[in-house]
Amino acid sequence: MCLGFAVNEVERRHRRVQRVVAVMYLGIPVLLLIVVALIASTGPAVAWIGCVVPVAMLVVGWVLRRRQRYQPRWWVGVGGLFGGVTGLMVTLFPLVAGVWWPVILALPALILGIVGGLALARYADRVLLVPFVPELAGTPYELVFRLRGIPLAAVLVGADSVTIQSHPVPRSEQQFRTYPLTQVTGLYEFSLAGMERLKFPIHVTHAVPSEGPAVILQANGEDWVLPTNQSTTLIDVLTARQPTA
Repeated sequence: MCLGFAVNEVERRHRRVQRVVAVMYLGIPVLLLIVVALIASTGPAVAWIGCVVPVAMLVVGWVLRRRQRYQPRWWVGVGGLFGGVTGLMVTLFPLVAGVWWPVILALPALILGIVGGLALARYADRVLLVPFVPELAGTPYELVFRLRGIPLAAVLVGADSVTIQSHPVPRSEQQFRTYPLTQVTGLYEFSLAGMERLKFPIHVTHAVPSEGPAVILQANGEDWVLPTNQSTTLIDVLTARQPTA
């Protein structure tokens, strides 16, 4: 793949991904605001208070989008939450106008909203990463690499740091480590036989030994053996993002 084509491909993906992210963080609240306003216009004046919910979602979405637009790990949560709230409110809010029948659709609408939000997030993630191209290392996106045999664990490679975590939302310092890329002193590709009992400097549960590629990462005096099927790509990304002297 020639460099010019690869750069154009990354730019094209970036534009598509950010359009989807904007729909999740801003488009869903705007759509809900329109629906709520239409319903409120047919009910009593007090019904306009219902607009507080989509306006609050819009404000939160605006703030979070600025922080998380390059962090795919948060897209699923926001998409599912906003989608679920929208599904519920569209079916329950008509009560203020005296319309009762949508209430029976509240649960299906909740499920449909969550699934729709999750689908948007997954779509954005696929657009960004599939197929993976090395030029993504030159973007500000936080790239996520799943660890084989360790449910929920992942390596997050940011613009200037790398994080190893055992849970998607770490609840304590024992569940993650973050190192500036300047502290990464060694990267080696390795092959596991599947018999090794791996030890991690963080708390990891239900680790299952598995055969396959892995990465040995040395950072700040600690050694990690990270089983991942994307070992070569992980090393390439970390190497590309390390600051040059």
